[in-house]
Amino acid sequence: MPLACLILACALWGLSFPVVKALHLEQSARIPGAGSEFLSIWMQTARFGVGALILLPFACRGGRISRGELRQGILLGLWGGGGMVLQADGLAHTEASTSAFLTQAYCVLLPLIACVRTRLAPDLRTTAATILVVAGCAVLSGIRPGELSPGRGEIETLLAAVLFTVQILTLENPRYRENRGLPITLVMCATIAAIFAIPTLVTAPQVSDAITAGASWPAVALVGVLALFCSVGAYLLMNHWQPKVSATDAGLIYTTEPLFTAVYVLFLPAWIASWTGGGYANERFATTTWIGGSLIIAANVILQLRRPPHRAAMAPAP
Repeated sequence: MPLACLILACALWGLSFPVVKALHLEQSARIPGAGSEFLSIWMQTARFGVGALILLPFACRGGRISRGELRQGILLGLWGGGGMVLQADGLAHTEASTSAFLTQAYCVLLPLIACVRTRLAPDLRTTAATILVVAGCAVLSGIRPGELSPGRGEIETLLAAVLFTVQILTLENPRYRENRGLPITLVMCATIAAIFAIPTLVTAPQVSDAITAGASWPAVALVGVLALFCSVGAYLLMNHWQPKVSATDAGLIYTTEPLFTAVYVLFLPAWIASWTGGGYANERFATTTWIGGSLIIAANVILQLRRPPHRAAMAPAP
């Protein structure tokens, strides 16, 4: 059950890529003076702000949010929100393929951290799965060795991967074992929206553009999809089910997200463009998609062949 739910979360996250691009094209056409930095930050504020509003009435029915749930939700929001900021800025200073590849660094960092904590080398199953995932991500992103120069974009993207790693580890922390997924997801969404609120106003060409950016039915619909499916749905699944597997296994499972994106972009862009009026064309199926996807799927199959019982016996993180 945890495996299926985490893969479903990846399917929902993968949906965000074509939706975000369609939203960006629609807003750019309506607000010619708006830069990509403003639109990206605005989208995070709107997406997670609406997500928090969706979750609020359900969280209120579930009783009071505990101090531990509040603390964990804020930490998840800080790590996740900080990672998104670094990832977005890093993307402006490096190739998209390089960013996509380096973002998956957490699937290597998590086994290394587990080795340090347990003072044991990773088993053959985990090692093989990690190698296959790295190879699959490299093929999917089309990365070339010469593109991995240590510039600002590469460094920021790696730092983002570190923050995403800490976010995953925060969910595994046994200190928060009794926390409920709904309250911590609400607090996380509210925290991320708060992080991006002021930068949204600062980067806006005019303060009124913060309202204009969402003042169309296509924008409202696309933000609704991002909030309901890619934020509320995906993170509820992650926050509830990830603690039931090890952080290392979760990191490897999360690398299935690009596979879903690769499938969505084959048909969703043109369908979205048909009712938004934007010029967003479908992408074509590439051989690299099949090869990279097969490697990642093989990695996750290996991961499930011999699953030892998960024991959250790690020292609490600060």
